[in-house]
Amino acid sequence: MDGLDNFCPIPMHNMRNIKLTIEYDGTRYNGWQSQPGGLTIQDMLEAAIYKLTNEKAKVTGAGRTDAGVHAYGQVANFYTASSIPAGKFSFALNTMLPGDIVVTKSEEVSLDFHARFSAKGKKYEYLIYNSIHPPALLKDRAWHVFYNLDVEAMNEAALHLAGTHDFAGFAARDPSRPGLNTIRTIREVSVERISNIIRISISGDGFLYNMARIITGTLVDIGRGKMEAGRIKSIIDKRDRKLAGMTAPPQGLYLVEVYY
Repeated sequence: MDGLDNFCPIPMHNMRNIKLTIEYDGTRYNGWQSQPGGLTIQDMLEAAIYKLTNEKAKVTGAGRTDAGVHAYGQVANFYTASSIPAGKFSFALNTMLPGDIVVTKSEEVSLDFHARFSAKGKKYEYLIYNSIHPPALLKDRAWHVFYNLDVEAMNEAALHLAGTHDFAGFAARDPSRPGLNTIRTIREVSVERISNIIRISISGDGFLYNMARIITGTLVDIGRGKMEAGRIKSIIDKRDRKLAGMTAPPQGLYLVEVYY
């Protein structure tokens, strides 16, 4: 357990650990993590908890989603001395949160549970609106790609991602984590089209900084015929970010589930 992530002056033997499952539209937020001068999901949750309990709790998230990224199943935890029943926190917090952040579940967990370090894996989805005209209703919730995309080629390429590899070629440099181990295991990846919507689903034991978005950008380049499907293997083998595609914009990315 990381005491700095969940510091509270009240002795731990008087505390409970509350796990939250959270859905949010990240359009108007500067990501999950608190930062100077930016409105974040963490800020809104901590402010709501303070209003409810009068405690300055530190909320720890399973993943630090970027500005504009959404979530169906972000997970967080915080410590509290409040006697509010664990299952009631979701209802109480939702009365204090804006409509684009909803706590879908709250439960008490063991004191050593840590939303980030206890996680065994995550699942992300990326939505692409593939049409010559942009969407009105999905403007902030999907990436508009007007090139006709070959989903079969994208799926062929995605097969090379599955398994345990060094994904340095699919990661942006994370200045907050120098020397990070870049080996990850991708358990499943798929690309499917339903009318104008293309959904990329990817699950694994963990993701590097911007990894899901760089994979998406590369698959889009393959889908439009700019790269061959076998390029994926070369990017993995050479560990060269410059060989991969662009970083897809944030608005199409969703954190779907965190596995424990």
